[in-house]
Amino acid sequence: MARTSDIEKAAEVLRAGGLVALPTETVYGLGANAENPTAVSRIFQVKGRPPSHPLIVHIGGAEHLDDWVKDVPQAARLLAEHFWPGPLTLVLQRGRRVPLEATGGLETVAVRVPDHPVALALLAAFGGGVTAPSANRFGQVSPTTADHVRAELGDGVDFVLDGGPCEVGVESTIVDVTGEIPSILRPGGVTREDLEAVLGRPVAVPATSRVRVPGQHPSHYAPRARVVLVEPEHVVAEAERAQELGHRVGVFLPASFAGTPVKAHAVVTVPSSMGAYARGLYGFLRELDQQGCDLIVASLPVEEGLGLAIANRLRRAAGPRPTV
Repeated sequence: MARTSDIEKAAEVLRAGGLVALPTETVYGLGANAENPTAVSRIFQVKGRPPSHPLIVHIGGAEHLDDWVKDVPQAARLLAEHFWPGPLTLVLQRGRRVPLEATGGLETVAVRVPDHPVALALLAAFGGGVTAPSANRFGQVSPTTADHVRAELGDGVDFVLDGGPCEVGVESTIVDVTGEIPSILRPGGVTREDLEAVLGRPVAVPATSRVRVPGQHPSHYAPRARVVLVEPEHVVAEAERAQELGHRVGVFLPASFAGTPVKAHAVVTVPSSMGAYARGLYGFLRELDQQGCDLIVASLPVEEGLGLAIANRLRRAAGPRPTV
């Protein structure tokens, strides 16, 4: 776990224009000084991320929101009050402190307050905002431990803060609050149901959006192995068929089929708890990659609560290929 001296060192790296991998409750982020266009641009270089893909600005508390954005509607303040610190990102109009390099050229900016003691301590020590997408190569599996970051980005990161495994395990929910009706642009750690309970009205989940945000690429959160999605009752049969055809098959076995024998290269029985499934999702994908699988057969959970975020990540991991 990061010590006070580590946090001070990380803050110095940020001030000098370097990149710091930092833990959050969702995934590990690759952080840069949000007000330094050169440092922000280096994030895109290290990740191999297209510069048109916006980044999230992490701030130390809701009280700093007006420093980074303008025209904050009441819905945004209400959500910030209830869910910050936490896995919720709000899309608002860009303030003058945010360079266009951080927003992909847009006049909107995504902002959140992470719920992790190390991240909050770093933000306090640094005294500014930190742009921080997930600390992995663009489009690949997000890191949920410091070791994942080191293995994937290596010397591309100037300093890695180790805050232990991430508690939520999937990225933050991104909500666009620039229009009259709040809408979820990326499902994540705060559920649609929780948002609607606080706002007292429905929250849309549009299939497409006029606002570009992280995680919208057709193929995202993807392991090296190809991911194929099938109905739960077909997972075993599809896995065994692919194995017979010569694939090294990894299986996400639904909890309801736990204990069912499967002729496959590797099997992960996913938890029945959506919270546990979300925490383990990226680790499961990495595990099957490490075991040499070239095909992963999985099914989608029921798309309610955190199941919506898990289903979103699995669809992105499968890419533009149709569901089997």
